[in-house]
Amino acid sequence: MPELPEVETIRRGLDGWVIGRRITDVEVRHPRAVRRHHAGPADFRARLLGTTITGTRRRGKFLWLPLDSGDALLCHLGMSGQLLIEPPDKPDGPHLRIRLVFDQAEHQLRFVDQRTFGEMLVSPDGAELPGEIAHIAPDIYDPAFDLAEFSRRLRARRGEVKRALLDQSLISGVGNIYADEALWRARLHGNHPSQELSDAVARELVEHIREVFDAALNAGGTSFDALYVNTNGESGYFDRSLAVYGRAEEPCRRCGTPVERIKFTNRSSFHCPSCQIVPG
Repeated sequence: MPELPEVETIRRGLDGWVIGRRITDVEVRHPRAVRRHHAGPADFRARLLGTTITGTRRRGKFLWLPLDSGDALLCHLGMSGQLLIEPPDKPDGPHLRIRLVFDQAEHQLRFVDQRTFGEMLVSPDGAELPGEIAHIAPDIYDPAFDLAEFSRRLRARRGEVKRALLDQSLISGVGNIYADEALWRARLHGNHPSQELSDAVARELVEHIREVFDAALNAGGTSFDALYVNTNGESGYFDRSLAVYGRAEEPCRRCGTPVERIKFTNRSSFHCPSCQIVPG
């Protein structure tokens, strides 16, 4: 699933193409793509027709386009969703779910999703912050992010620190890949109890999250397959710089010890057994 760097890369890619554009046509090719727009595809289309996109916004892994109507077009990419800027004469691929046509017809915005876990909906009066994601915590780039409050809430939890980082109600945008990378930089094992962290270590962990996000953004995100691409269809290349994630049995980039993979819920977690000592 795309995490914050991938979604932010897409948001930046949309900026120069969609802001100020009036939507002249909307085509919903698969009803599952608007399943959480409970009024249905026809209402989804009606709410968008004639509106003008006034910006691009993001919180965590969610992206939205504020509209001059005061509503917002909210998008979650799921596992394989792509927002592509395409010329109108480019043939539709097999996984096109939604098409937006603009008044300047030299390009379209196409929502492509192979696995159909992604979705779009129109959030009424959601231009500033869609109500559907108001419960999600600010991410580290959000001016509303409160470092002291994050540290307090993290250290008040009982449980593993990695599990806490993946909780989008505590801090948004961090997924499995970047949690492992930030914990490696912080020399913390993912199973370290959150309640045993000091305030200084919690704050330092945020700085490592910021570092790995910044590096991933500079590389256009992480692509392990063709499912994540930016708005012009190009893959990111941060996977070449990953320190531990996906590198089981390869040498740690800091000490040379082979990286270990362990089961974490229904996924895998990666760490260096020398740099990140298992607690207890």
